[in-house]
Amino acid sequence: MRRGRANARLLVGGLIVAALTGAALVAPWWTPSANPLRLRLAERLEAPLSGGLLGTDQLGRDVLSLLMLGAGNSLGTALVAVAIGTVLGGSVGLLAAEVGGRIGEALMRAVDILFAFPPLLSAMMLAAALGSGFWSATSAIALFTLPVFARVTRAATVSVLARDFVTAARALGRSGPAIARQHVLPNIAGTIAIQVSLQLGLAILTEAGLGYLGLGRPPPAPSWGRMLADAQTYMGAAPWLALAPGCAIALAVLGFNLVGDGLRDRFDPKTRR
Repeated sequence: MRRGRANARLLVGGLIVAALTGAALVAPWWTPSANPLRLRLAERLEAPLSGGLLGTDQLGRDVLSLLMLGAGNSLGTALVAVAIGTVLGGSVGLLAAEVGGRIGEALMRAVDILFAFPPLLSAMMLAAALGSGFWSATSAIALFTLPVFARVTRAATVSVLARDFVTAARALGRSGPAIARQHVLPNIAGTIAIQVSLQLGLAILTEAGLGYLGLGRPPPAPSWGRMLADAQTYMGAAPWLALAPGCAIALAVLGFNLVGDGLRDRFDPKTRR
């Protein structure tokens, strides 16, 4: 039963992620509106179906086209940020587990300092210091993603290093990097993959929060968070302006969380025969 639930979660989450990824990849070449960023004030605040599938915003732009372009910005920022956090944090965790002793403890205490600050607050402070833009938002998200992967990687690596096949490899004279490459990384790949899926959902939510506060990509690049911020003024007259990006953010987070939960159940030894 648990294996069936894992498959269902992977299927549903994978379909959601695939749909959003497809929209993000198609958007640079095709959107329902031929020029989604062009202002058409005569068509402003048109309701869904009467002015496009999801209506138009306060500047007459097609909401569905903006959502598709915003998907590329949100997913791109999240992917790059989590990739940076995975590589840097995983390297720190792997080194701390392999070296051990005072050096390993010092590395993890430095990671704990980053953990002491709330993730969203840290991202806001860094983005505010660096200014709005893709790399400032990416760096801010990667900063709080790094300690998560450092701790997860260290815990998984310590568990693998205590196994007999690693002891045998050391007895045969294998070096530390060779053991890490041939024995440790293949055995912790599943754990890292689960954490990547979960962190991607959190990264998208954080990117939307930064965009809502004006700390994401500057206009005219569409952003789900900024679309929500712009929709505040028109909640009474045009509630679809907030509903569309809000549902997109919720679906993206739900999709990656379902994929992460499904992978966790799939890799759980208790569900294997």
